[in-house]
Amino acid sequence: FVEGGEEVIKDKYEVATFALGCFWGGELAYQRMPGVVGTHVGYTQGQKENPTYEEVCSGTTGHTEAIRVIYDPNSVSYSSLVQLALDRLGGDVYKLNQVGNDRGTQYRHGIYYHNDEQGKVAKELLKGHGSGDGEVMTEVEEAKIFYVAEDYHQQYLLKGGQSAKKGASESIRCYG
Repeated sequence: FVEGGEEVIKDKYEVATFALGCFWGGELAYQRMPGVVGTHVGYTQGQKENPTYEEVCSGTTGHTEAIRVIYDPNSVSYSSLVQLALDRLGGDVYKLNQVGNDRGTQYRHGIYYHNDEQGKVAKELLKGHGSGDGEVMTEVEEAKIFYVAEDYHQQYLLKGGQSAKKGASESIRCYG
């Protein structure tokens, strides 16, 4: 799906980008979702070109760890992808720069839309999370450049033996 640095998506696929804290667990969750045809983990919403993992972790680049999801909109809706993100975040939608035990600007959570319709869907789904539990901290912004992370981060949990089978329901275990 990437050719000469330019994103090339076949007519039948669309792109979605989510930041859910550490990108490993989120990537595996999307790999398991029927209708998702590809994923990459990487860095987005920052200022530095081609940041490294170490640079992003320093908190100085402005990037967050993110998952780029390539999906077939005839098989899975964008709203289902957003709902998976919100389900994974749970109560962390109210925490600034934190998901679980991961803290820092590189772990902030967000939904980064690629067109106006995606932005509208994301904002609508987030509206239901702000009722009485505090202010929702999940960013909803237009997607900026996505930099693919180093190879060793790609499909990390799958390489570690966890199932990416479509519809798999085993707990996702994050580890470094």
